[in-house]
Amino acid sequence: MSNALTPSPQSGVAGLVPERFANPLHQLQGLLAQPAVRRSLPMVLLVGLVAAAALAWMLIASPNQKTLFAGLADADKASVMAALQQANITSKIDQGTGALTVAEDDFSRARILLAGQGLPKAAPGGYQILDNLPMGVSRAVEGERLRQARETELARSIQEIDAVAEARVHLATPEQSVFVRDNAAPSASVIVKLQPGRSLGDAQVSSIVNLVASSVPGMKPEGVTIVDQMGGLLTKGAHESQLGIASDERIAFQRRVEEKYRAQVVQLLTPLIGSGNFTTEVQADVDLNETQATRESYDKQGTLRVEQGNWTGNGKEGPAAPGGIPGALSNTPPPTATLATPQPAATPAPGATPVPGASTPGAAAPVVAAAAAAVGDALKASDQYSRAYDLGKEVSVSRTAPGTITRLSVAVLLRDPETGKPRGTVEIQQITSLVQTAVGFNQGRGDRVTVISRKFAGATAFEDKQPWYEAGWLPVVARNVTAIVIALLVLFLGIRPLSKAVLKKREDSAPQPRAALGRDSAGDSQGGGQMPPPRADQPVSIDALEQTRGYDDRIGMVRGFTRDNPARAALAVRDMIKS
Repeated sequence: MSNALTPSPQSGVAGLVPERFANPLHQLQGLLAQPAVRRSLPMVLLVGLVAAAALAWMLIASPNQKTLFAGLADADKASVMAALQQANITSKIDQGTGALTVAEDDFSRARILLAGQGLPKAAPGGYQILDNLPMGVSRAVEGERLRQARETELARSIQEIDAVAEARVHLATPEQSVFVRDNAAPSASVIVKLQPGRSLGDAQVSSIVNLVASSVPGMKPEGVTIVDQMGGLLTKGAHESQLGIASDERIAFQRRVEEKYRAQVVQLLTPLIGSGNFTTEVQADVDLNETQATRESYDKQGTLRVEQGNWTGNGKEGPAAPGGIPGALSNTPPPTATLATPQPAATPAPGATPVPGASTPGAAAPVVAAAAAAVGDALKASDQYSRAYDLGKEVSVSRTAPGTITRLSVAVLLRDPETGKPRGTVEIQQITSLVQTAVGFNQGRGDRVTVISRKFAGATAFEDKQPWYEAGWLPVVARNVTAIVIALLVLFLGIRPLSKAVLKKREDSAPQPRAALGRDSAGDSQGGGQMPPPRADQPVSIDALEQTRGYDDRIGMVRGFTRDNPARAALAVRDMIKS
């Protein structure tokens, strides 16, 4: 018998080993076909489904995390987490960025709590760095600390702007050289992180540039560069010409003018027609050229400004009588006076400047006459005068500021009522008159206002309210509903069928009463049904083994048959191994 049960090395082992490793699927099926595994399989699936449902609930029901602090030191991070734990606020550390996050619902409460406790206690910054400066440091280290302190203080000043959330400043200050030609101007780079949905205007960017340039000696505004968190350059480049900058300013001014007129039209028509029942556009041609003119004019007739002159005379009509001390030279009578004809003066040149005290052509008219004509005054011997005249001068300077509107075009589109008659001509003319009055219509400069009424395409009204799918409560409701649906699916599709299968298995494997067995045996003897399971002392035959109904009953019958017929069982096993 032992020889019959032992397989030969040539046939049995060579056929068994390849079969075991070549067909793992058959091995798995054989493992699952074992009675113990089949009994425990429903319970294993039940536990797996419950674990999967619990994992899905943990992943879906966990609230959204929001960054509380980013880039904290380890000491501050530990202090903040301890304070949050005492307040029953769950906090986590992001493995990728190292940021401290909390649930979105607890964000505001955590910030208020930490602010009340003075957390986080950031490392000393700004000029406080210089207080911790040790003695005996080199000049290079001292200069770097001073530069770092200045950068921190500038960043704090920039963060005071409402639209700026965070800011960092980098200063490049080259060393001073004794050669003026080798001295380089300092420069600065500023990166700002703006608040969500906010932006910096040109005036704010210019303020930041001037703030940084004024804080560093020798720095010019052209050496400051500002970049936002998206990498966009906010400052005007040095390569951009003044003509381009002026063009941008002119376009911005024209847009402001057009927006002003459009707001006036909207404010006028909204109470009359209703919001969303009209649309308007304004095109303004603005003269942005600056004009400056200077004019000078002179009067034809001048005005006397200065007159200088003198005259001489003999004091009597006849010859002078001798007088003085007798015997002296003074008693000699003077010579007889002679008359000289005055010479005409030269014509003055126009536009010449007179010189005081001299006879200048065009400005002074000298008169030289030697004494007394026959009918003139005998007392005046000669006279000489110098007169200066001023011409009238008028200077006019006119300057026209830019921004004059040369032409204005306004277009208004009205919505026709959905029901009823369309708008009439009289109503459209009234609306046109209102629009002309609102924008200051001037026919002389070619202004034009057009108002028409048509049906709008699409929706009947514009809705300014927020769409329902962007509401804040929608993610919370979706998360909870999804978790409930998963739990119900696991309950009805997994737990319930498995529980029914387990209960049915137990009912089938339960022993039947003796009365039932008697009835079954009687029925089998009369109707030819299946044989009842044999007792322990009853021998098992091949017919009883083949007529077994359940799997467990068949196993019991096989055990009884092996016990009663060991030789036949050994032969059967040998045939199975050979096959």
